[in-house]
Amino acid sequence: MDTVSCCPPILRSPLSEEQAIEAAAALKAVADPTRLRLLNLLALHGETCVCDFGGPIGLTQPTISHHLKVLHEVGLIDRDKRGTWVYYRLNPEAVEHVRDALRLPEPLPQLSAP
Repeated sequence: MDTVSCCPPILRSPLSEEQAIEAAAALKAVADPTRLRLLNLLALHGETCVCDFGGPIGLTQPTISHHLKVLHEVGLIDRDKRGTWVYYRLNPEAVEHVRDALRLPEPLPQLSAP
């Protein structure tokens, strides 16, 4: 007996549960405006010393350090301590995973009216 399908088959696999958990944690971290601005600065300027974020962001160094720590904990940025200063840079692989999780096909599938 043939089965009639109501719509085209799903040909692409969704995110795995592990990928979705990782992406959700990263997106939760990025959902904060200060952290989003910090990521943007790192994307624009590359590796940056923690001492250089205060002016553009307008917050105290302890507050900025807290936000950078959150981004580091979810793997979006890497850091290196050099003497008394810490230098931060984007983790391109982690950023790409988040981008992939958000990437939508073009054109978007059309919903058919019931």
